Amino acid sequence: MGIKESSGKGIIDWRILALIAVAAILGRALISLDKKISLPESIGSGVLLIILGWFIFGSLYSLSKRETGWIISNKVAQGLAVSVSALNVYVLIYYVMRWYELTTKPEVFTPTDYLLRDVRFAVLVLAYCGLIWAAGYLKKMHDNYMLVTEEMPGMRKASTAESMFRILTDERTVIVIIGLVFLWRAIISFDKQILPWESMVSGMGLFILGWVLFGYISSLAVRTTRPSVAKIYQGIAFALFAVNFYVLVYYGMKWYRIIYMAASEEALMPLDFVFRDIGYFVLAIFFCTSIVLSKYLERASEECEYLIKKGEKGYKE
Repeated sequence: MGIKESSGKGIIDWRILALIAVAAILGRALISLDKKISLPESIGSGVLLIILGWFIFGSLYSLSKRETGWIISNKVAQGLAVSVSALNVYVLIYYVMRWYELTTKPEVFTPTDYLLRDVRFAVLVLAYCGLIWAAGYLKKMHDNYMLVTEEMPGMRKASTAESMFRILTDERTVIVIIGLVFLWRAIISFDKQILPWESMVSGMGLFILGWVLFGYISSLAVRTTRPSVAKIYQGIAFALFAVNFYVLVYYGMKWYRIIYMAASEEALMPLDFVFRDIGYFVLAIFFCTSIVLSKYLERASEECEYLIKKGEKGYKE
């Protein structure tokens, strides 16, 4: 075991990220003042998110392939890259379909539709900024932390709660969850309309997945005693919070229209149903891949605690 020299290289200061987020959100607010977003404006917003998202994915994927003394950091980088790719696919599908609509038919949207689109853009920018923050500190730990995982002592017998956690975060369990989500969404969309109770079940499923994950990863950030590792967890938790907030606003507005305005899903075009089904499925994949990621985050936390108990003092935060 050895320690490399610590470096803050590759970490973007939180003030720069805050400035990027504020500038992007203010720009979006300005172009939305006239309650109309033209094709060039939509292309500008979409290209920004697409470039940002795939840049983060490329950085994480590259990081996961590099040799490191802290082996678990490769798994964390891989897990984050898969989660980011799911979010990126959602953004790509949304904007491609959005641009298609703008070029083929005139806009007829309510004020709440514009509000939802602005909220969607804002939370995606915030989520990506949180992931950039996490990726920066992950790179720092990846490059400088020299724990060789094989030196970890054998795993003690797991408690019932720990055994349940391992089962829930197992890749096979996640594949089953994704399969059930796909089956559920296919069944309720077969008649080209989604009833209020079907919408509520779909929304509650995402709420439970998202907020349980957010709470768990936030608890890891509190439990770990290494500041750099805590910042990785904080960035991921912030991104999850942003996505959860979007899901909450989306379903809150949808249920309000269904219950109080008697809005009918049948008024939607077939393309809208396709996007809703694909969007729901991709968001479910994002949360499910985050479940697998949480397993590696837990392991990383255990390794940090092992080093502290062993008396490792060489690593500089």
